[in-house]
Amino acid sequence: MQKSSILKVGIVQHSFTEDVAKNRSRNLAAIRSLAEEGARLIVLSELHDSLYFCQCEDVENFEYAVPYPGEFFEVYSEAAKENGVVLVASGFERRAPGLYHNTAVVFESDGSVAGTYRKMHIPDDPGFYEKFYFTPGDLGFHPIDTSVGRLGVLVCWDQWYPEAARLMALDGADMLIYPTAIGWNPDDPEDEKRRQREAWITVQRGHAVANGLPVISVNRVGFEEDLSGVSSGIDFWGSSFVAGPQGEFLYEAPEDRSSEEVVDVDMRRSENVRQWWPFLRDRRIDQYGDLTKRFLK
Repeated sequence: MQKSSILKVGIVQHSFTEDVAKNRSRNLAAIRSLAEEGARLIVLSELHDSLYFCQCEDVENFEYAVPYPGEFFEVYSEAAKENGVVLVASGFERRAPGLYHNTAVVFESDGSVAGTYRKMHIPDDPGFYEKFYFTPGDLGFHPIDTSVGRLGVLVCWDQWYPEAARLMALDGADMLIYPTAIGWNPDDPEDEKRRQREAWITVQRGHAVANGLPVISVNRVGFEEDLSGVSSGIDFWGSSFVAGPQGEFLYEAPEDRSSEEVVDVDMRRSENVRQWWPFLRDRRIDQYGDLTKRFLK
């Protein structure tokens, strides 16, 4: 009997509070529920244990940082093991005094650590002052081997860069996964909000098409106040989605409420798509050296 090529993927789109214990409790309940529905891979959003503290530059927020390994590892390792799932978690890593990363961890279904990825592209924009908190990653763009496939894990701002997606694909990723925290300024006009959201969706669907791989993008949702009072806060637009290797939507979450969903992904389809659309075959790698330059003029 031929083994099924369908991978059941669970996504967790939540809103969060300043209560880390409460956030973890909701995450763990979602993991358990999705596993009961048959999910074998579950993806949480970016920095899912806390509010998105990067809206302002405040040294007090370094209290959210956790050592790797440590309690964060223990909590989510146990969740992966208890539920028999591969789990993609995201945290604020305290590597050393004064040295911190935005780091995703992939737990195998037996609770062991399959691998980690440190966010490579770090934004520094109004409401997203991540350079104050995070050192750029130093682990490169390498997929993480798991029992459900080779996971090309990237994080949020990385999703705007085709180079990151391509390097994951060239290193054998079976899918691209983006834990995310993105939203709009409530003061922006409605047409600008729509442009931002659609650009975010479009660029990631483009990564799916260009690389012939499924894309799993999991965002947070809901309004979070800027506790410094400087800005109007961020309204995280949810809209988590799973796309197939031709960019086709397999699932779209709402933009205004939490969502926990199991999505079927046909892992055999990527090879078929790459046979029909052989982008990797036709790449002119002999002509791409200038890509390593900042600008050409």
